[in-house]
Formats: sequence, structure tokens, C-alpha cells
Amino acid sequence: MAAGMEVIYTGLRRSHEEIAQAALEEDVDVIGLSILSGAHLPLCDKLAAALRARGLSDVVWIVGGSIPRRDHAALGALGVNGIFPTGTPFDAVVGFIEERVAR
Repeated sequence: MAAGMEVIYTGLRRSHEEIAQAALEEDVDVIGLSILSGAHLPLCDKLAAALRARGLSDVVWIVGGSIPRRDHAALGALGVNGIFPTGTPFDAVVGFIEERVAR
């Protein structure tokens, strides 16, 4: 699979402020979070505020990992554009991004 996208990996355990600042500085088209801890709602709530504060509300934002279906609507309300539970094929993630980001 050749998606042809540049990926900027910021490392593990980044705060919502660090993620939003990196997105601003790198002028990203997509923010992707992998969350296996179960802390997806509080982290995404804080990240949504940090993105708004930096004028980044239009950035495509995806979350993957251990995300129960019952939390999908709440994540969508926070601004998450795509949710990819554990086991989602990578092709599905790439296709989702390609549909939403002009090259």
C-alpha cells in the first residue's frame, strides 16, 4: 500500500497542548491519535479546546484504538471526523484520509 503521505510522529504520551502545537507548527492536514488507555473522551475533549484555541478546527481528526461504540457519538460531537477501532484495516484508514484531504 503506497499512500504517499508524510507522517510526523511526535511520540508517546503527548499532552493535548503538545499535539495541538505540533499540528499548528507543522501545518498538518490530519491529526491521528492512537488511544488504547480508555482515556479517549477526556483527552479528545481537551484536544478539541486546544485545536479551537489555535484556529485548527478545520483539520481532519481521526482516532483509533480501544474505542467503544457507545463513545463514537460523543467523539463526533467533539470534532473527531473518523473513528477506527482496534483491528480496522489500514486500507480503510488511508481511504478515509484520501477522501478528505486534497493532494
